[in-house]
Amino acid sequence: MTEKTDRKDWYLARFADFEHSLNGEAATPVHAARQQAISRFDELGFPTGRDEEWRYTSIVELLREDFAPVYAGVDMPSEIESLLVAGLDSHVLVFVDGHYASALSRVGDLPAGVRIESLAARLKEGEMVDGLGSVVADAEDAFSALNSAFLSDGALVKVGAGIELDKPVQLLFVANRARAVANPRVLVQVEKNARATVIESYVSLTSEAHWTNSVAEISVGENAHIDHYRIQDENSAAYHIAALHVREQRASNFRSTCITLGGQLTRNHVHTQLVGEGIDSTLNGLYMTEGKQHVDNHTLIEHTQPHCQSHEFYKGVLADDSTAVFRGQILVHQAAQKTDAYQANRNLLLSSRAEINTKPQLEIYADDVKCSHGATIGQLDEDAIFYLRSRGIGRENARRVLTRAFAGEVVERVQVEALRQELEELVGRRLERVVATVE
Repeated sequence: MTEKTDRKDWYLARFADFEHSLNGEAATPVHAARQQAISRFDELGFPTGRDEEWRYTSIVELLREDFAPVYAGVDMPSEIESLLVAGLDSHVLVFVDGHYASALSRVGDLPAGVRIESLAARLKEGEMVDGLGSVVADAEDAFSALNSAFLSDGALVKVGAGIELDKPVQLLFVANRARAVANPRVLVQVEKNARATVIESYVSLTSEAHWTNSVAEISVGENAHIDHYRIQDENSAAYHIAALHVREQRASNFRSTCITLGGQLTRNHVHTQLVGEGIDSTLNGLYMTEGKQHVDNHTLIEHTQPHCQSHEFYKGVLADDSTAVFRGQILVHQAAQKTDAYQANRNLLLSSRAEINTKPQLEIYADDVKCSHGATIGQLDEDAIFYLRSRGIGRENARRVLTRAFAGEVVERVQVEALRQELEELVGRRLERVVATVE
């Protein structure tokens, strides 16, 4: 990489600043783990176009910015109600520029065996939180290693065995300071026969560039059920790099929906490991881009045991000069007989200048499986537009109806009614803006 874009030394220097801010915490197991992570980041460096995983996504512009973590003096917004899902009765944790905001959060009463809290207090004690780092492999990913190196806060959601959490958990991550990088960590542990719904939301209050470098680890216990939602609606100058790592035990059910609307550059990496028999795992995604936005979705569903199902359904709507990448891999190990796996990626281009690189992949080492995948790229159906116009609907409204129906196929799968209604409004407002630009 050129001198302008090789910013590894910048972040190594920021880590030295971070160490100075710890005030005596350096000689603890937590900080030993941080030092190991920064050493691994130093070895790996930032990825380039020569790395196959980043072939179609350039981070040159990200590395030209001087992003720095916020160690202290976080500016807290006075009002965040408009940023939460309207009308949703939930447990709420709010983080501003990577730091827990207790005054803006409301956890409420919790059943015995449930913990919903910030990681900061426990990390300051110096001992590693049980399960933290057990699902994600820092050694494979420079961005995750950087997240672990700057680990100072995040969200812990733990639901004990046999407990069905009756209210969703909202984790709201707010970017409030320009040119800041936040490294939020999310740890979700749902034990045997338990059930929970977790909503991660990422928003901006600043209109200037900032960077979110997020890592989430989710452990799904035997016969447990998790509904997971991730909504990224940051500003158009933001950079967002996210990793979601999931480990699912026998007879569990994990369902995740990833909605990407904002950001200048967004990279979503999802890796689910099905490590028991009889698992049902679902990944749904919707990405909508305009202007010069770029969204990269990389997914890996790893079947290691027999009699499991996985379903993956991602859709993209691209306008203007925007670009996107979808690379979805299903890996079926030799022991994973009787696997039933389905993957689909469908894309709607609203501009002749928009571009999508899609690569669905099957890697199968078992001989008794049922697996399928496919990808489509197309524009609005002129026959369908003609049909609607023949019923008295104007051309622009016809485009809007068809595009909304295309995107709505993902949104309608959201199980939380208040969240589904809010996403319908968000998607609707986006379509009002972009459909008028259709060529």
